[in-house]
Amino acid sequence: MAGYHQPFYVYDGTEPVSAVIRRYTPDDFEELIVIQSETFPPPYPSEQWWNTEQLSQHVSRFPAGALCVEVNGVLAGSITSLIVNYNPAEPAHSWADTTDNGYIRTHQPDGNTLYIADICVRPRFRKLGLGKWLIQALYHVTVELGLERLLGGGRMPGYHLHAAKMTAEEYLDAVVRGKLKDPVITFLLRCGRTPVGVAAHYLDDEESCHYGALMEWRNPFKGEGSIIS
Repeated sequence: MAGYHQPFYVYDGTEPVSAVIRRYTPDDFEELIVIQSETFPPPYPSEQWWNTEQLSQHVSRFPAGALCVEVNGVLAGSITSLIVNYNPAEPAHSWADTTDNGYIRTHQPDGNTLYIADICVRPRFRKLGLGKWLIQALYHVTVELGLERLLGGGRMPGYHLHAAKMTAEEYLDAVVRGKLKDPVITFLLRCGRTPVGVAAHYLDDEESCHYGALMEWRNPFKGEGSIIS
């Protein structure tokens, strides 16, 4: 697969701003770690930010799934993925087990699913819609590699406000039906993702009560109804 390079424009108010999505490289590691600290400030545990060894594994094991976005030449965010073999009949899993705690030594080149390990955008750039662009870039990778789906576990940071009166499954259903809004799940729905289940003990995340909403995007060129299946 050729190196990913997608130039485009985003709008800062009414002003078009030049941006590009590309693969990240070792030259970006220092800034990517700074971006992690800005994106996931305390009380998020700093040991869960990317470190140099993890980033090295990303670009060596699966460079096609290690992408970043620049805005006017400034690194603004990143998205990281790996390929796994996913069985829809056994959806529950944890982020740590699936991603090898972020080192992606669990990457399976012959797998069927592109799995998002992380997405982050600097707070000062979030109004530009870069998160959606990064996820769309991985949709392109999913199609290019002929995989069945893109999958990832979304945080449910609003769940702790409702945990006393509803289960995680009920909370996710309420968000999908538009009865509640969640900063992460609502964003993923707007990006075209659909829920496939809830995983307990998915991530060390008190706001989500340690749950993750498993959400997929199915490759429209694979499976029933595809023009090339």
